[in-house]
Amino acid sequence: MAEITAALVKELRERTGAGMMDCKRALGDTSGDVEAAVDWLRKKGLAAAAKKAGRVAADGLVGAAARGTAGAVVEVNSETDFVARNELFQAFVRAVAALVITGNSDIEALKQMPYPGTGRTVAEELTELVGRIGENLVLRRAARLAVGKGHVASYVHNSLAPGLGKIGVLVALEAEASGEAIETLGRQLAMHVAAANPQYLDTAAVPGSALDRERAVLREQAQGSGKTEAIVERMVEGRLRKFYEEVVLLDQIFVVDGESRVSKVVEAAAKTAGKPIRVAGFVRFALGEGVERPPSDFAAEVDAQLKS
Repeated sequence: MAEITAALVKELRERTGAGMMDCKRALGDTSGDVEAAVDWLRKKGLAAAAKKAGRVAADGLVGAAARGTAGAVVEVNSETDFVARNELFQAFVRAVAALVITGNSDIEALKQMPYPGTGRTVAEELTELVGRIGENLVLRRAARLAVGKGHVASYVHNSLAPGLGKIGVLVALEAEASGEAIETLGRQLAMHVAAANPQYLDTAAVPGSALDRERAVLREQAQGSGKTEAIVERMVEGRLRKFYEEVVLLDQIFVVDGESRVSKVVEAAAKTAGKPIRVAGFVRFALGEGVERPPSDFAAEVDAQLKS
């Protein structure tokens, strides 16, 4: 049997909001598998939620930019949040985002691209910046969206400077229409994605494995009601629709008006434009999501900054 460590219990408590003893019991019954323990707690009605956004565990900046039918979002990490306000660092993030718009979002290919005005590659410029700033810097990830006709919108939440902040979003709209109306729609959808954090574009994009897992949890919850199997299945399907509303962009309630489905908002915009509009894709980067780091000592960080 796997050792149930205090760290595992702490992680499960943070993800689910369940009590310490319940977390220990869940981990014990699932041989220390945290994901299975989340489901165990949900089935027992002891977990506050099944999912939680990846913890922000790294500093730096997310940069997002768009130019007509293409856009890019990048994340560059630093050791402390002091660096996010450094003008040299900000300029680097902006320049890399601009390179991705017209080039490649593959990180290794991006590192070998010429960095504007220096005679160095992106990787070499990053090394140069590490020496000047005095912190380890990492070009972590990049994404690019483009459409043949239409518009790609960008949006940055918690902005520290134009195009730079903690959350960066791209939304790609395929459309024959152009002009202010489609640009406004794109920006509003990008703001929605930043706030609502959808995981999938439409129901067809939800992986079968995710649906099977959700159905298993919902079925066990419904079976506890004592209803017949036929009613249980209807309960499961009804709750599955709620799951879609939480994780699928087109099924979510539009945060701008608080009542319309996103799909209906897009349909209304297309009707007004007199031409079809389709959401072709979206990307959302939140700074540091999924990156773990040890607990920091703020006083020690300040001392280190002063000494450097």
